[in-house]
Amino acid sequence: MKKITKSSMMEFLRYVIVGGISSVVDMAINYTLLYFIFRATKDDTPFVIISVAAGFLMGLLVNFFLSNVFVFVTNEQQKRGKTIRAFLLSAGVGIIGLILSEILTVIGSFIIGEHEIFYLILICFVKCIVLFWNYGGRKIFVYGKIGKKSED
Repeated sequence: MKKITKSSMMEFLRYVIVGGISSVVDMAINYTLLYFIFRATKDDTPFVIISVAAGFLMGLLVNFFLSNVFVFVTNEQQKRGKTIRAFLLSAGVGIIGLILSEILTVIGSFIIGEHEIFYLILICFVKCIVLFWNYGGRKIFVYGKIGKKSED
């Protein structure tokens, strides 16, 4: 088992900050679309799905940019992270996160009832779960050895 170092802990903490910023962008777009643009409720499943997806797309772009600037900062990570391939891998990890977000948000919406504040709490909870997937997935597939293109 790999030992957790101070630098890996700091990297994760930086990712938490970047993930938090990305999540705020994501949630703001999600909430604004659902309640102010669509004038829907959390029970209008198609609008929930569209709102979550739109928030996700903006959050993904913010996350990719900030991760390359502030989180994955070693020379090797920088080399791997600033390519179209890296963006596509990052998007793939993000799409799995989106699928988790969609499923958990729709299921959670049926459980919480008609309270808008509970919807915000729900999406915050979902974001925490997806945060761990996003960091781990990006660390392994985009910036780690698995994400490295083999050189024959």
